[in-house]
Amino acid sequence: TRIITERNPRIKVLILTQHDKREYVLSTIKAGAAGYVSKRALGSDLISAIHAVHRGDFLLYSSAAADLIESYGQQSKETETYDRLTAREKETLKLIAEGYTSKQIADMLSIHLRTVTGYRIKIMKKLDLHNRTELIRYAMDKGLMSTENRE
Repeated sequence: TRIITERNPRIKVLILTQHDKREYVLSTIKAGAAGYVSKRALGSDLISAIHAVHRGDFLLYSSAAADLIESYGQQSKETETYDRLTAREKETLKLIAEGYTSKQIADMLSIHLRTVTGYRIKIMKKLDLHNRTELIRYAMDKGLMSTENRE
């Protein structure tokens, strides 16, 4: 799809597939597909999709669209939850995920050890996490951890 659309942008690619999961849909959209239809679609739906893509519209089969919308809703909810953290809580979460102890975090941020503990408790409550492992996994999923070596 990528090669076809790069070589001739006037060509519109319509994907006919058995897969309707987000990963497949997103990869074909990124590759330049103008439509995505399930093999389970009725013949009339396929014909309508061909006409839509030919007109210049973009078309997603309903099950693929539903999966994308559900995924977007989950991502939006996670972002909203993360955005409820204060800047200091976000900073503390990042340091916890990078493996620093509460004492080290307190020293780095020039705050009391009990304040770090309080931040961790608030973070876990806001994010509905129950232990340090879940905090670290959450931070990894959000891409919060630095790849630099600690001194």
